[in-house]
Amino acid sequence: MKTHESGTEQHGEQQYGGTGRADAQRRGTGQRGGAEYGGARGGRTDVVTADADGDGVPVTVSADGLPEWLDPVVSAARTVRPQQLSRFLPPESGAGRQSAVLVLFGEGARGPELLLMERAGSLRSHPGQPSFPGGSLDPEDGDQATTGPLRAALREAEEETGLDPGGVQIFGVLPRLYIPVSSFVVTPVLGWWREPSPVGVVDPGETARVFTVPVADLTDPANRATAVHPSGHQGPAFLVESALVWGFTAGVIDRILHFAGWERPWDRARQVPLDWRA
Repeated sequence: MKTHESGTEQHGEQQYGGTGRADAQRRGTGQRGGAEYGGARGGRTDVVTADADGDGVPVTVSADGLPEWLDPVVSAARTVRPQQLSRFLPPESGAGRQSAVLVLFGEGARGPELLLMERAGSLRSHPGQPSFPGGSLDPEDGDQATTGPLRAALREAEEETGLDPGGVQIFGVLPRLYIPVSSFVVTPVLGWWREPSPVGVVDPGETARVFTVPVADLTDPANRATAVHPSGHQGPAFLVESALVWGFTAGVIDRILHFAGWERPWDRARQVPLDWRA
């Protein structure tokens, strides 16, 4: 699939405010607090540290020292409401399989980028579908209502891509969302790849590839479409890096781009059909 790379580097510099490593030292910004993460909603709490399961290893959420282009994402994470992200919200009963994904921003050769992985084509569920690293919470991750999702997101990302979690700075958490077909309650954990480490496929039986996507490609209208499932469900999609990103992952990316003010007008009538295996 064509990625339409022409002109995206210049656009990225203008839209995201610079991507040099020096930008990462300019200043810190406020973060989404929420009582479960130790801060007051809408207030400024640069560092939140908690020992989720008493093992002496702290989980830290900090918006200090981020590159300036991430400011809109920090602000959006602090103020966005669950209903603004999805119409599928966790059951009030508390039912559901608790899980977390790592939405990891880094800086590549072409500016801001996101880390994604592609599921193995041999899997029975969503074969070949790109996604964020992530998975279910384990008991050792700690309290699911506090920092358990943070630990799970980092642990799963390490297990699936081989990244060093020590180089990831968690700077925010989006509201929990729900995937009805699988009953997953998913917490998107926002991270800054402060110290990039090598990544790749850890288990070929689970993952086909690990790759990064420039944010400039995700905002390029030529790479955007509406995915249409045979069931009738429709949602945003991105045709990038020879992959079709759709479903939950595309929905989260779409909302981040929108509320960060990075979205560019695109043709929502352009459709990409999915098959029943999707």
